[in-house]
Amino acid sequence: MTRVVREAVLDAEAVEEVLRPRRRVVEERSLGQGRYELAHGPLTAYRRSVTLERLPGGRSHVTQTVEYELAIPYFGWLFALGVRRVLGRLGDSTGPEPWWAPPDRLDARAANVLGVLAAASLVAGYLGTLISQTITFAAREFGSSEADEGVALATVRFSVLLALVLVASADRRGRRRLVLVSAAAGILVAATGALAPSLPWLAASQIGARSFSIALAVLIGIMAAEEMPAGARAYAASVLALAAALGAGACVAALPLADLAEPAWRAVYVVPLLGLPLVRGIARHLRESRRFEVPHAATPMAGHGPRFWLLGASFFLVALFTSPASQFLNEFLRTERDWSATRIAIFTLATNTPGGIGVVVGGRLAERGRRVVGAVALVGGTAATVVMFLSHGWPLWAWSIVGAVVGAATIPALGVYGPELFPTSLRGRANGGITFLGVLGSSAGLLAAGFLADRVGGLGHAIPLLAVGPAVVAVLVLTLYPETAHLELEDINPEDRPPPPTG
Repeated sequence: MTRVVREAVLDAEAVEEVLRPRRRVVEERSLGQGRYELAHGPLTAYRRSVTLERLPGGRSHVTQTVEYELAIPYFGWLFALGVRRVLGRLGDSTGPEPWWAPPDRLDARAANVLGVLAAASLVAGYLGTLISQTITFAAREFGSSEADEGVALATVRFSVLLALVLVASADRRGRRRLVLVSAAAGILVAATGALAPSLPWLAASQIGARSFSIALAVLIGIMAAEEMPAGARAYAASVLALAAALGAGACVAALPLADLAEPAWRAVYVVPLLGLPLVRGIARHLRESRRFEVPHAATPMAGHGPRFWLLGASFFLVALFTSPASQFLNEFLRTERDWSATRIAIFTLATNTPGGIGVVVGGRLAERGRRVVGAVALVGGTAATVVMFLSHGWPLWAWSIVGAVVGAATIPALGVYGPELFPTSLRGRANGGITFLGVLGSSAGLLAAGFLADRVGGLGHAIPLLAVGPAVVAVLVLTLYPETAHLELEDINPEDRPPPPTG
């Protein structure tokens, strides 16, 4: 348990502020005589005591002791300094939440769930990045062409069919079980890629791995939405996106292994096995979604078609551009800019890491309103990425950073719509179907980019042609998307409201 002691000589007005029950980061309940306990907040234990020694002139010597324990597993250290600074202060009892906290305060359960799901996002991030980061080096060993890579990547995308089954079953069996199965199975199946004798075999092995990683990512988003308060869903999406990016970054950091020898890329497929102990820890901490546990009506898909097709079309059109832009980036840098694996890894980490700024800022802004933030980020991020593919030298690095920062804001602003717009009994099926349509767009984009690259002078000229997809989605967001900020899921989906009491 963390213990913070502060002493100071204060005037009467400042003493009154210190004695006022807090409403920032935590909500306190006064026990009298300068003692306070936790009423609400992201802590498993909390107490504060204030003692006064009266001094001449109406001043007092104040001693404040705060003891607390964060309810955030795995990532509590990221918030430790901020929490310590806020809770250790004398006064500053009210006001807006600090920039690193959600606008709506989390309770202990929500904070615990968010920490555990962030750990699961590490696994999903690594597995989801694996084949896209290594395929250019696998293709070099196997003697495959860019068109072969496009076919392989497009084929792997159809792993979404099994993912669709897994996610849909979560509406009947619960979220927790499928999260754990997907994480463990995804790691084990992904590791078989290290034994692939050819590119088709590698693609076949990764169909299974990607099935589980896609299901894991979708279920993580659903569980987070079902646990967070209304003013923290976009914030949670930003935290989970950062964790997934950290997992993807671990995959990128392992990429220089591919420079050691032609078949050394295979080692990157073995690394996920180190995540199995983490999955075991997740199993100890993770609870079933509280909204799934609460009795809820079985709702048919009929009547939810407009929302489904709106989101499905959006996912398709965005993926038409973003998938080839990310999946072929290493190929573009290796073949059209003559970069080594080490230089690619440095570029990816250096230009994508600042994207965390966009995720955090986008999450905060999206809690005020989703649509404008999502549309602006979509257009800005896409435009910067297009310019990057047409650039050389330092402008390529600069535009990549701009695209990462601006485009990253779409993750919390638009990523929450899938879980938000459907009732509990449909949330898995609907989001699985939307993900399937997104994967169709991804496959279409990969095939189109590979086809166009041979006809318009390379990937650097082919990928920008696909930017029309996100531009159309930006218009859809501004004109057809509902605003869901600060609405409870039961307000967005009245089917989930408990029936009125009888009698």
